[in-house]
Amino acid sequence: MKGLIGTLVVVWLVIGAAAAFQRGYFGDDREVSCKSFGDTALTIVAGPLNYVGVNPKIDCKTPQPSK
Repeated sequence: MKGLIGTLVVVWLVIGAAAAFQRGYFGDDREVSCKSFGDTALTIVAGPLNYVGVNPKIDCKTPQPSK
């Protein structure tokens, strides 16, 4: 049973990575920020849900250093 669950999790994440790739999240010209990393991670975790209309986005604000 553990093997089946492990296989399902891997397939789920691979489908999510394919969705992120199709959306262009793995390009060299893409700026790396909290938002872009969060969007990519959420897309991968959402897996097959991306293909039924889920489009996860994140809005993160990082603290600015004090002056």
